[in-house]
Amino acid sequence: MSFTLVRPAVPRVNRSELAVPGSNPKMMEKAATSGADVIFLDLEDAVAPDDKVQARKNIIVALNTLDFGASAVSVRINGLDTHYMYRDVIDILEQTGERLDLIMIPKVGKPDDVYALDMLVTQCETAKGRTKRIGFELIIETALGMQNVETIAAASPRLESLHFGVADYAASTGARTTVIGGPSKDYVVLTDQLADGARQNHWGDMWHYAIARVVVAARANGLRPIDGPFGNIQDADGYRAGARRAAALGCEGKWAIHPSQLALANETFNPPKEEVDRATRILEAMKEAQASGRGAITLDGRMIDAASVRQAEVMVAKAKLLASKKA
Repeated sequence: MSFTLVRPAVPRVNRSELAVPGSNPKMMEKAATSGADVIFLDLEDAVAPDDKVQARKNIIVALNTLDFGASAVSVRINGLDTHYMYRDVIDILEQTGERLDLIMIPKVGKPDDVYALDMLVTQCETAKGRTKRIGFELIIETALGMQNVETIAAASPRLESLHFGVADYAASTGARTTVIGGPSKDYVVLTDQLADGARQNHWGDMWHYAIARVVVAARANGLRPIDGPFGNIQDADGYRAGARRAAALGCEGKWAIHPSQLALANETFNPPKEEVDRATRILEAMKEAQASGRGAITLDGRMIDAASVRQAEVMVAKAKLLASKKA
């Protein structure tokens, strides 16, 4: 291991992250009882310009009156390039209690953006005597943000998670797609001719590089990598497939832009029982092996060593965190 140790962010269950427009009080009331791991109340893309001020007032009421249960609560503020952002932060932090857990910062392009928010939030917390430190969720959704993702991920001790915002990222990079997440029929590999002269199309994941890069930057700084939205709320299989790809790359969770996607996210990002059981067996077997002076053993016909132990520890820790939420 490097002499530089990675300090993990505040541990939270973050399999599902439900997006809720702040302009719709009824939807916020329903979200409060949804059981989502994280609920983010949106002031940005889901709210029309004429509704921004009222949406902010709605969110203040919601934070002061609704019971969100065990869900963590976040607010997605407007971008730093708008005149709404400063008032989003000041009004919400000055007019609400301690229920807010996180602030989601959209379209982060440089670490300076995070620094600016950190300064403003710190001033508000100090002035109002808030006792719970607000964490930050950052959305990487522009070419500039992806270029600077490594330095962004280290910009503040408030940081908890990095999210991949696929729609705005597609627009920023000029990607030839108008859907939110999912595959593209143009992103394929055409095989050489087979024996019968036929050729096949093998679809690829056009977002693989972007998600993988966000995952690496997040993990290198102790943050949770979270996959963003999947726009077709009627395509459960498509959502599940995208979530599985993200999980395979190391993401801890995925957005749900409709309540019907919550169960899909929780199901996908729950560690399978058989994998948790195997991880537990690995830790037990290695403990016995080390007691007898061995550094590597064979379990079920496969070699187990120190790297296997680290993988198993991650799996077991995640299972314990989920169990603590259910308790």
